[in-house]
Amino acid sequence: MNRSTFSAIALAVATLAASNAIAADASAPKTREQVKAELAEAVRTGNIVANGETGQKAHEMFPGLYPAKPAFEGKTREQVQAELAEAVRTGDVVADGETGLKLNQINPSRYPAQAASHSKTREQVKAELAEAIRTGDTLADGESGLKLNQLYPQRYNRNI
Repeated sequence: MNRSTFSAIALAVATLAASNAIAADASAPKTREQVKAELAEAVRTGNIVANGETGQKAHEMFPGLYPAKPAFEGKTREQVQAELAEAVRTGDVVADGETGLKLNQINPSRYPAQAASHSKTREQVKAELAEAIRTGDTLADGESGLKLNQLYPQRYNRNI
């Protein structure tokens, strides 16, 4: 297969893939220029399907023809040291490898209290509890983990 045939096939496949992507995301349609730019970038980087049978992309089949992917950029030494210092300050460091408990869990009085996030109001929790009691969706037996509606199905109507 010569290079021009390969390019034509790759261009056709990429165009088809781009049109399917646009059809799937009807809430934010792309302009013709955006699609052309994405296609040009995909062709340039080899991020298009080259082999329909295996689904391999062009950069996987012919890695020498395309630019190398950028290496993962990690954190600097200073960033890691700052994160460690903050973790030690707040006690967010594992103290016991077997249980996975952190220092702030073992000795909470030595570390600043962490802000609790409340996602439900008191009224919402009360309403949920009342519904769970009504439907028998509360724990009945701590050993087996069964709920009341599992132990006594005749007492709780599941169709309500």
